[in-house]
Amino acid sequence: MSVLIKNGTIVTASDKQVGDVFCSNGTITAIGVGLEASSKTEVIDASGQYVFPGGLDPHVHMELGFMGTVASDDFETGTAAGVAGGTTSIIDFVIPARDQDLMEALAAWHDKAGKAVADYAFHMAVTWWGDQTAEWMRRCVQDEGIPSFKTFMAYRGAIGVDDCELIEVMKAAKSLGALTTVHAEHGDMVVELQNKLMAEGKSAPKHHAQSRPTPVEGEATGRAIMLARMTGEPLYVVHVTCIEAINAIAEARARGQNVFGETCPQYLLLDDSVYEKPDFEGAAYVMSPPIRPKGNQEPLWGALRSGILQVVATDHCPFNLQGQKDMGKDDFRKIPNGAAGIENRLALMYTYGVLEGRLDLNQFVDLTSTRAAKIFGLYPRKGSITVGADADLVVWDPAATGMISAKTHRHRCDRNIFEGFKTKGAASTVIVAGRIQYRDGNLDVERAAGRYLERSL
Repeated sequence: MSVLIKNGTIVTASDKQVGDVFCSNGTITAIGVGLEASSKTEVIDASGQYVFPGGLDPHVHMELGFMGTVASDDFETGTAAGVAGGTTSIIDFVIPARDQDLMEALAAWHDKAGKAVADYAFHMAVTWWGDQTAEWMRRCVQDEGIPSFKTFMAYRGAIGVDDCELIEVMKAAKSLGALTTVHAEHGDMVVELQNKLMAEGKSAPKHHAQSRPTPVEGEATGRAIMLARMTGEPLYVVHVTCIEAINAIAEARARGQNVFGETCPQYLLLDDSVYEKPDFEGAAYVMSPPIRPKGNQEPLWGALRSGILQVVATDHCPFNLQGQKDMGKDDFRKIPNGAAGIENRLALMYTYGVLEGRLDLNQFVDLTSTRAAKIFGLYPRKGSITVGADADLVVWDPAATGMISAKTHRHRCDRNIFEGFKTKGAASTVIVAGRIQYRDGNLDVERAAGRYLERSL
């Protein structure tokens, strides 16, 4: 099958030009002006619209078993929701249980991911350090195409690691030429604050946020950066939410340390007043790190604009309020952490980033696609509009309008944390692997069509 996109404004991380893009057999085969099509070619008139590389979300958790339940989107429904919003590839996290064989966990994730409708890759979480961990990490990098490792400085006693283990992970990753990523929160202090609040009878969703204040994230970010500096290992800090963490990353980058940072739309667009919603509705916003007080959002936008932070991901990990989140009705510590976002990421960043003058179009493409592809070893196959790249493309109608709602979203959960947000600009057509899989509000995805992406840094 071949597809020709005609007369669109082609936007990449560095350029913008009006032209045509021809796709054949799943790849981009020609870019130019006045390209001709055969009678068997599907032609899309993109006049007055943008053409972006397909979005890449490098931080999602599909079908994750966590806190006594399982994330409500699986690899099929989650990737389908992504396609509808213009995200055509994901990187999920293999998260072994403590003391579990990492290769055993990887096999389980491959089984789950086989039903994905779009391409996917994995990070490997190192949740404990033992005699075989270094060898498992070597196999990930050299045999499995997984050159990035996730560590959790929170969730102590479960999937979190202590500093000694983190140092070992960084040393092993350094020897393999791999990248360490870190969830930065001081895990012991989180537990201390959780227990203190519960002892005081403070069990509501808002106390989740109070148990994980910004200094907890800022300190852990600085400590992870120091450990990476001492071991010589590059570092990627996931879901940055606050000024303290921004400052730590800015200081490291200013001295030339190889540190990257990511944030998410919820931290850019929401503030902690969401936890005051009545009737337990605040639980929909329980995630870690939590939504921050006013005053942290504009510095995050500034960090994206100035290059201190390089990526906007989602940390997509949805749970239903009814039947999952309500397990913590009487104890915020038992509310499953996570929310949906993969379908809404591009529309939110375009509406509240580009249209409000916080980002330009090239930055928008870089933050939602290209830079993650470069950092995580998928560029130029992903994140680019170049001959030979995968034909993952988004035709974007800048005049389209919408309103986000759980009643209409494709996430498989009963709440949307962006409920009522108005958007301007939306994907009119999404091409995945050279095939039109979304057009004018209609999804046409195929279960198990997604391919596993082996990466190398």
